[in-house]
Amino acid sequence: MAASLPLASTRLEAAVDAPAGAVSWGAIFAGGAAAAALSLILLILGAGLGLTSLSPYGGSGASAMALGLSAIVWVMVTQALASGMGGYIAGRLRTRWAGVQGDEVFFRDTAHGFLAWAVATLATAALLTTAIGSVVGGAVKAGATVAGGAATAAVAAAAPGASGGTGPAAYFIDSMFRRPAGPAQAGEVAPAEPVPAAEVARILAQAGQDKPLASEDQRYLGQLVAERTGMSPQEAEQRVADTVTRMQAKAREAEAAARDAAEKARKAGITATLWLFVSMLLGAFSGSLAATWGGRERDA
Repeated sequence: MAASLPLASTRLEAAVDAPAGAVSWGAIFAGGAAAAALSLILLILGAGLGLTSLSPYGGSGASAMALGLSAIVWVMVTQALASGMGGYIAGRLRTRWAGVQGDEVFFRDTAHGFLAWAVATLATAALLTTAIGSVVGGAVKAGATVAGGAATAAVAAAAPGASGGTGPAAYFIDSMFRRPAGPAQAGEVAPAEPVPAAEVARILAQAGQDKPLASEDQRYLGQLVAERTGMSPQEAEQRVADTVTRMQAKAREAEAAARDAAEKARKAGITATLWLFVSMLLGAFSGSLAATWGGRERDA
């Protein structure tokens, strides 16, 4: 009777240790859930710490370079800690493999940690699809903007529109029809009809950024200016030419600023995606390594 007890205990232990397969999916999903939850918590904490370093007052908050470096470091730390925790849980909770060699156990533990990291990454990506998509999509859109979209947007912003009453062109139209200063000339000019701002805006729009204004359009605008300001036709046409030159220079400045902003956004998007790739590799390595530690302690 006494001899049968060790035999029954050995059979029970063998039944418990003998797994149905080489993969313990329960341990993998448990580790992945833990890694995803910890990653989300750390990301929220990092966002809160980042907001505390910002300030609407110039010179009192952290610089853009400091914020960028801090974000990179925090993402790396988040991936290492969360993936390591998930891998350790997956290795510690997996079923003990009886009669398996040490090298095979090491490989299986590494695979369990990697799978736990993969499950956590997919779960986190599902929750943060908008954020990740904005980073990757922002880089692509910025590149397309640099290729040609920035110039179109800049010209549209600086060029006069159909209404002409508001917008960047309104100032140039007002300055074109401004009466010269001086009490003598002010009394000589009779009240004129309202300035046809919409028509003038459409005419100025034909000049674009570099193309000169057509001679007939310049003469017509000169007549309008002369009628409403009392200037001579030559002076009025010269004012029209000067106004077109200033408006085109403003459009070129807007285009250069738009191109510069788009280029900075493109570079920032590239940097963010590359460091995100590096952080994910670090997370996969941390999860796989931590799983071997957890599996070793489980067998011990």
